[in-house]
Amino acid sequence: MGPRYRMGSPTKTSDTADSQAVSGRTMAERLGPNRAALVAAGIFLSRVAGLVRESIFAHYLGDSNAADAFKAGFRIPNILQNMFGEGVLSASFIPVYSRLLSEGDTETAELLAWNVGAILALTVAVLVALGVWGAPYMIAVIAPGFSGAKRELTVHLVQIFFPGTGMLVISAWCLGILNSHHRFFASYAAPVAWNAAIIATLLWFGPHHGHSSLATCVAWGAVVGAILQVAVQMPQTLALAGGMRFNFRRTRGPLKTVFRNFTPVVAGRGIGQISGYVDNMLASLLPTGAVAALNYARTLYVLPISLFGMSVAAAELPRMSRVAGAREEIAEILRLRLQAGLRQIAFLVVPSAAAFLFLGDAIAALIFQSGSFTHSDAIYVWSVLAGSAVGLLSATMGRLYNSAFYAMGDTRTPLRYAAVRFTLTLGLGYLCAIPLPPALGLAQRWGVAGLSASAGFAAWIEFTLLRRGLNARIGRTGLPKSLLFRLWAMALAAAAAALAMKFEIPHGGPRLVGLAVVAVYGTVYMGIAWWSGLPELERVTSFVTRRLGLGSLKR
Repeated sequence: MGPRYRMGSPTKTSDTADSQAVSGRTMAERLGPNRAALVAAGIFLSRVAGLVRESIFAHYLGDSNAADAFKAGFRIPNILQNMFGEGVLSASFIPVYSRLLSEGDTETAELLAWNVGAILALTVAVLVALGVWGAPYMIAVIAPGFSGAKRELTVHLVQIFFPGTGMLVISAWCLGILNSHHRFFASYAAPVAWNAAIIATLLWFGPHHGHSSLATCVAWGAVVGAILQVAVQMPQTLALAGGMRFNFRRTRGPLKTVFRNFTPVVAGRGIGQISGYVDNMLASLLPTGAVAALNYARTLYVLPISLFGMSVAAAELPRMSRVAGAREEIAEILRLRLQAGLRQIAFLVVPSAAAFLFLGDAIAALIFQSGSFTHSDAIYVWSVLAGSAVGLLSATMGRLYNSAFYAMGDTRTPLRYAAVRFTLTLGLGYLCAIPLPPALGLAQRWGVAGLSASAGFAAWIEFTLLRRGLNARIGRTGLPKSLLFRLWAMALAAAAAALAMKFEIPHGGPRLVGLAVVAVYGTVYMGIAWWSGLPELERVTSFVTRRLGLGSLKR
């Protein structure tokens, strides 16, 4: 047997690493379902709060000019959170920090955490100041279709959002520390505080303010919510990170590794963010309501990605980063983790994609239809959801493949593939959104569906490249075609039953019809899974029943 290695490091390890490799194999076979479920539980709470927030937002602002301005305005400072927040720290900081903890070098790990936090805080403070100053110039690039009062409102909102988004980056630093110590629930449930502040602002000011004034109030509510989100995580983070102290000389090596990984990950996240901004830019050229509809749909679209992709990827990254053994052993453990993770993701994401495709109007009506948000608006959002369904599975599985590359210390390969995805999204997005609808005899507003569909196609190309690149290193991975066929057959059968229910109670009101449709759909899909004995269902039910003290549900 050859020398033993740590993930992402070519240095030999001690006998302790040998025992970790053996236990790592056992852990890989179990795949840490509890940890992934804890992440999913925290994300679920935050996403439910987010759906409530968006439902109330839609009630008061609908697809108005103020809603367009708010959605476009929030996307601009959100670049800080996405480029310097959770995703970047997960890829660059967590593997190094987790490795130091696994080696027992707690003091260096704590110093690294505080040094990274200090550098991050200083960088973000400078970028926030630049963002507030440069907001008018950013609007000209991000939303060139906005003019007059709509543009002025967007600029004002961006200047309010930037400081709050800076606080969300600090929240991501807390998440990195908590995740490395396997404290998943608190870090992913913390956004509930952010959502709660916005919900409270909407309910307090909504009945008494016009659209523009309310949008400004809600922006300030988001800033307060960001402060609360940090406050929720900080006590536990401080307890785990030790006393505040700095020693950049002591952590020179680990810091160098963090920032060597940091640069390509920032670039990769930047490419993803630019892709999202391109979508918003193109949507701003479409009639009023396109930007808001795109972002309403995105709220629903990211729900399965977060719950079923991020939960598995976030739980696996710290564990994969600590894996030790010979290269063959590492490859085997990675394959075991990836295969089981992919099956679990597909079991839950395939029905999500089918629901967006066939039941998107009922889902959009359930969440958003009220007050200023009409049934025609729900249909409009459904068109975006249907396009999003094209790439939902690939985008979700791609999260897990990215985590595997990051754990191996490779942040550049995902960057190259993200660049390919961006190029395709840009070119196809323009073609599908601007010239294609009129060519097909459709109104220009429906170009927003072309944006989401073209992004989905690009996501499949990126996923294919990620899988091929990783398979070349660790061996064959991927979902069996038979499983995909089986899952889609189950989802289509459930969709047929849900559509029958929808047509049975067409006049029951959007919320009643939506609840009935979703309930029937989920019950039929899970029922077929139980009847056929799918092990992925057993993993889900066993975690839930253990938490409820009911024992394991078995067929």
